[in-house]
Amino acid sequence: MEERKFIKLKKEEFGIKEYIKRNLGKGKISRLDIEYTPIGEKIIISTSKPGLVIGRRGEKIQELTEILKTRFKLENPHIEIKEIENPLFDAQIVADEIAMALERMGNLKFKVIAYRKLQEIIRAGALGCELRLSGKLPSERARTWRFAEGYLKKAGEPSKEIDRAQATALTKTGIIGIKIAIMTPDAKMYDKIEIDESVKKQINKETEEDLSSLEKKTSSDKEKTKIVKPKKIKTKKPIKDKKKKPKSKKKEKQEAKSDEKKIEKVEEKIAKDVSKTEEKVEEKEITQKQADKEIKQEVKEDVNK
Repeated sequence: MEERKFIKLKKEEFGIKEYIKRNLGKGKISRLDIEYTPIGEKIIISTSKPGLVIGRRGEKIQELTEILKTRFKLENPHIEIKEIENPLFDAQIVADEIAMALERMGNLKFKVIAYRKLQEIIRAGALGCELRLSGKLPSERARTWRFAEGYLKKAGEPSKEIDRAQATALTKTGIIGIKIAIMTPDAKMYDKIEIDESVKKQINKETEEDLSSLEKKTSSDKEKTKIVKPKKIKTKKPIKDKKKKPKSKKKEKQEAKSDEKKIEKVEEKIAKDVSKTEEKVEEKEITQKQADKEIKQEVKEDVNK
């Protein structure tokens, strides 16, 4: 029996909501809640246009209360109006506005309507928005069109804070379905990291310390790896024996030429050794510079993260 009563009550609530929406018109009401109190029934209407809902001196509200008493048999209905501060963040109002625009302008301009509304929502400060239009757009064959921009969660707990709504537009070609999902800037993002000024100061200090330590290391490594040139080998002149017989001029010339050739060979070897040592030192400096660059890049990436 309790289940039947519950179903009956929900049917009555649905009938009241549909009647109020039809009576006030499309695009004026976003949400309608009914609360049962010991004094009577409390009906909360959330709208972006409270003046149109109230009417002159509350005429429309008085008419609604009388109809709710007579037709729906409510004892003491009390209507309250809740104003929506930013209607672009309310999915139901946006869906109704798109439906009214399609009914007024036609199916051919559905892209203009969708993109214009999407840009307005993003400019207002929303994190993300998604529009889905399904129906005979623009041809006779039905299909769905998706328009999206920004960041929109579709799974997990943050997806529960997304405002979703549906609406229908009656056009010449047929009924067009509209689905809208808006992520407001007030939505809680559990994976969002907020960096305050104190955190920024700590990061800057750490980066400065890392850079100073890197500079000290590079300077100490450069001092250690100084170029050490090998000493030149001095060739001793041949000592003339007093006892020996004096040599002829031809032999003396030949010996002098052989000594010069030996000296040239020794100098060539020394030059080769010097060039090899210089090349090794240059390679070490290049490897050190590359290591310094990689360390600086890693530090910058950590800072950006």
